[in-house]
Amino acid sequence: MSDVVRIGMLGCGTVGQGVVRILHETAGTIERATGHRLEISRVLVRDAQADRPGLDPAVLTTDAEDILGDDRIDIIIEVMGGVDPTHEWLVRALGHGTSVVTANKQLLARFGPELLAAAEEGGSEIRFEASVCAAIPVIKVLRESLLAAEIESVMGIVNGTTNYILSEMRRSGMTYADALAQAQDLGYAEADPTEDVGGADAAAKMAILSSIAFHTRVLIDDVPYTGIDELQSDDVDIAHELGFVMKLLGIARLADGAVSVRVHPALVPGDHPLASVNGADNAVLLESSLVRQIMLEGPGAGGTETASAVVGDVLSVLGSRPGSFLGGALADAGRPMAAEGALESAFYLRLEVADRPGVLARISAVLGECGVSILTVLQRGEGESARLVMILHRGPESQVQAALVRLRDMPEVRDEPVLITVVGSGEAPS
Repeated sequence: MSDVVRIGMLGCGTVGQGVVRILHETAGTIERATGHRLEISRVLVRDAQADRPGLDPAVLTTDAEDILGDDRIDIIIEVMGGVDPTHEWLVRALGHGTSVVTANKQLLARFGPELLAAAEEGGSEIRFEASVCAAIPVIKVLRESLLAAEIESVMGIVNGTTNYILSEMRRSGMTYADALAQAQDLGYAEADPTEDVGGADAAAKMAILSSIAFHTRVLIDDVPYTGIDELQSDDVDIAHELGFVMKLLGIARLADGAVSVRVHPALVPGDHPLASVNGADNAVLLESSLVRQIMLEGPGAGGTETASAVVGDVLSVLGSRPGSFLGGALADAGRPMAAEGALESAFYLRLEVADRPGVLARISAVLGECGVSILTVLQRGEGESARLVMILHRGPESQVQAALVRLRDMPEVRDEPVLITVVGSGEAPS
């Protein structure tokens, strides 16, 4: 490849536009790490007149031949979805030596072996991290870090829609229909959610994961699946009473050298690592006698998250230039270190004070004068002393430290204040 790598994109919806944005924002980092400058040469769209932020209208086309027939294009990014005509187009591109990055799980679960064979024949590369669990790099971990680990089991929550629905049914007692409607309102479920709630989406992802984990070829037709659309709220509630959590799981195992892959609702013990994965998040638990258990968890869907995985695959195709592993890591070493106290956080503050009228008001006044807001206060008397515990709203650490200096000088404060950072959302529940 030359220093300029020409990209052709099939599709430019939510994920495709995310890819364009990331490539623009990280162009300098990519060039330092790979030695290549990426150029989006052609983009297949339905409407070439529609505005696409970050793209020159001249690169837009409604004719796939402008991409497939252009020998100057080095990598094709496929984010249009569907099986037909996508299948034919990608086989053609790979066979002609053009590398492909795709997020198309249904295509891979049906025609993965054919696509891989076309890549081998054409001397091209195919990458598909974004097809499973979006930004969670489970395929990369299996293919690279754990290639020799002899994986024995892959178990996961690989569909965010169903995980959100089951989480809400358990948390708030919603019916399945109400939880599904809420998931649709929030954008977690499609208008037609059949593929998600029926289990087909998870089955496609498990076909891909088990193929890589067990170094074999598993198609979606090899994966029996059952969804959550027949579950009753009573089942979710009773499971909870018994100490279990209901999840839609993909489970792939080796059994006497044979591969077993299934997708179905399952009861997970409350202390199991997968039990605490809630909302629309995904998680995959990998087991091996060599590495025991490794769990990867994070957002399993979303345009930006999926686009990030697509760009990561493009970089995998390009590879890294010699010395770029550390060189790329230190590419921005000229950035200054943040000043002490510059970051924001919420805090837990404990004070031992004299138990006299007005003490809390004076302490609150000091915090307020320093720009520190109190979320929660707990006060307990202990003879002539009292213990004050406060959760402070998220704010600049420097303001909290300034307040701490003044609190130490107050005669009513009898011991060194205890300040502990509150992580997570930045605030505690009221």
